[in-house]
Amino acid sequence: MKVILLKDIRKLGKKDDVVEVSDGYARNFLFKNKSAIAYTKGSAKVLDKQMEERAEHEAELKKEAEALSETLKGITLEFRLSTGKNGATFGSVSSKQIVEALAKKGIRVDKRKLQLEQSIASLGVTRVPVDLYRGQVIGEIVVHVSEKA
Repeated sequence: MKVILLKDIRKLGKKDDVVEVSDGYARNFLFKNKSAIAYTKGSAKVLDKQMEERAEHEAELKKEAEALSETLKGITLEFRLSTGKNGATFGSVSSKQIVEALAKKGIRVDKRKLQLEQSIASLGVTRVPVDLYRGQVIGEIVVHVSEKA
């Protein structure tokens, strides 16, 4: 029996996959747990329409991410840290501080999307990559850390 999966099922398939399963497995497990529906002409049309809408939505999200990437190119974030006599810095600039500085400029970015392995603890310019869309669109934030006067 052919079914359309409504959820990801380990060792069977992902959501929206059309798979062939035994009649008993479909009736006694998949249908009862609302994990799948029977594959018919009507359900196939609905699935195709949903997939088309999802593709349009994904294209829109990617386009928005590319626009945000272009916006980030022209921005440099300024931070000041205290330094000691030998040039060592006291403190660091974290991803949270970077996200807050971007929010003040009207740009919303999730801090988990910043590809910053550790806080910035040195003076100078650092380029921080940002995953804006599933690894396909990577933006870049320029962070300039200078000495407090």
